Amino acid sequence: MDEVKWLIAREIPRLRRYATALVGDAAAADDLVQDCLERALRKRHLWTRRGSVRNWLYRILYNVFVNQGHRRRRVRLQVQLEDAPGAMAQAPRQDQGLICDDIAAAMDRLPEDQRAAIVLTALEGLSYEEAAAVLGIRIGTLRSRLSRGREKLRALYTGHDSRVALRRVK
Repeated sequence: MDEVKWLIAREIPRLRRYATALVGDAAAADDLVQDCLERALRKRHLWTRRGSVRNWLYRILYNVFVNQGHRRRRVRLQVQLEDAPGAMAQAPRQDQGLICDDIAAAMDRLPEDQRAAIVLTALEGLSYEEAAAVLGIRIGTLRSRLSRGREKLRALYTGHDSRVALRRVK
C-alpha cells in the first residue's frame, strides 16, 4: 500500500465521526464515507501535500455531503416501544446520558452549515482557519456560523426556543 493510501486509511474513524454528525444516521454516514474514500483514492494525485491529508479528506467529505443534499433526506426511524428489542429490560438512563441525548437532539435541529462548522471545530478540533478551508468559506463566515450555531444550540438546550423544548434534567 502506498503512503497516500495509508494516510487516508488512518483517517477513516474521524471521517465516520464527522459524517455521522452531519447526517445523523450510521448507515448513511458509512455510505457518505465510502463515497468520500472512493473519490479520494481516485483523485489522490490531486492532493498537493502542502496541507494535512485530514483536512483534504474533510473537504472531500463535506463536498460529497453537499452534492448529495438534494438526494438525501434525513429520515428518523421510529420504533414502537413494544417492537424495541429488550425495551423493558434496559437499565434507567442517568442524568449525563440525558444531557448527551438533549445536545445530540439539538445538534440535529441545527442547519447543516452551522452543524458542520461546530462539528469541525468542537468535535474534530480543527482551527478556525482549517475549518474554513474545509468548508470552502472565509474565516469571518465560519465565525458567524459558529456564533449563530452556538446561540441556537443554547436556545434549544435551555428550552428558550419556542418551536422546540427539549427535556430538562433536575
